[in-house]
Amino acid sequence: MMLNNRKYNFGAGPATIPTSVLEEVKEELLDWKGKGLSVLEISHRSDDYQELAFEAEKDFRDLLSIPDSYAVLFTHGGATLQNAAIPLNLSSPDGEVSYVNSGYWANRSIEEAKKYTNVRIAASSQETNFSFFPPQSSWKLSDKQDYIHVTPNETIGGIALREVNKEVIPIVADFSSSILSEPIEVSSFGLIYGGAQKNIGPAGLGFVIVNRELLGSAQKTVPSPMNYLILEESSSMYNTPPTFSWYVAGKVFKWLKGRGGLKAIGQINEKKAKKLYDFVDRSDLYSNKIEKSSRSIMNIPFLLEKEELNSKFLTDSSTKGLLALKGHRSVGGMRASIYNAMPEEGVEALIEFMRLFERENL
Repeated sequence: MMLNNRKYNFGAGPATIPTSVLEEVKEELLDWKGKGLSVLEISHRSDDYQELAFEAEKDFRDLLSIPDSYAVLFTHGGATLQNAAIPLNLSSPDGEVSYVNSGYWANRSIEEAKKYTNVRIAASSQETNFSFFPPQSSWKLSDKQDYIHVTPNETIGGIALREVNKEVIPIVADFSSSILSEPIEVSSFGLIYGGAQKNIGPAGLGFVIVNRELLGSAQKTVPSPMNYLILEESSSMYNTPPTFSWYVAGKVFKWLKGRGGLKAIGQINEKKAKKLYDFVDRSDLYSNKIEKSSRSIMNIPFLLEKEELNSKFLTDSSTKGLLALKGHRSVGGMRASIYNAMPEEGVEALIEFMRLFERENL
């Protein structure tokens, strides 16, 4: 059953947020902590907000077991801004970096980095229409690289790299759509970054988890609000941060802790994804073209064998309270994003609809 008449949002982002978190926000919105005003109106320099921010960072660190040797930054601009900030902080105009081209968002990162440094392609699955994630063993690296960049979960293509071994060259990873979905070994990476609007909270907030050894070598032209050392020294408050998004993120971190942390949520996510993939694989109407070893557990694209049924599928699913299932324009078909806040009941409701739709239209 859907709670409080809420529908199931399968959108890739901004994505579904835990209902209990939204209820807490609603309860506190006009009068936060008995202050007689909203958290939207509180100064980020106040003791109360500083306490909120510190606690959110601590919970984020706890969930991911982030070592003290890593700085945690909460930033403006989501992941897209970091596509520029990363080469500006970790490389130079004469430097060289490597990128793994695994799909749409990896390519966006590549094109942005080219503005600030020299980019090599370490590996790519473009020739197979990004049907798999290039394995780490295939990456072509050299000691000249300042870093190697990967996008471990391609939100649009539905491919993922879920195990990474530490390299001598720092690995930089865009975890926008899979952060907090399962445990990861932070020390395997030099820098982890992403946007908040998929598994953390409202759009506008970004996060950077960076080995402190990589701080302090930014290009002179990097804007101060994008300089990681300045952000670290100012506790992510060089200027006014996205205070409301940070506040909601803190509540999501508490929600995840209350569900048993990332090991527990990872098991739930595996179960949800398996149910949907198993149904698609057995179907005569639906298909998923991604190699099984590279399948995402967060974003599951699928095609209908009869393309003329696409619009009917979207209309009918919407009337059943199953929203935002349209695939990205670059790949077509459908996509179900089943982030942490998507309950198992939502996946089951989607499967039941798909089963009935197949029976009536095949």
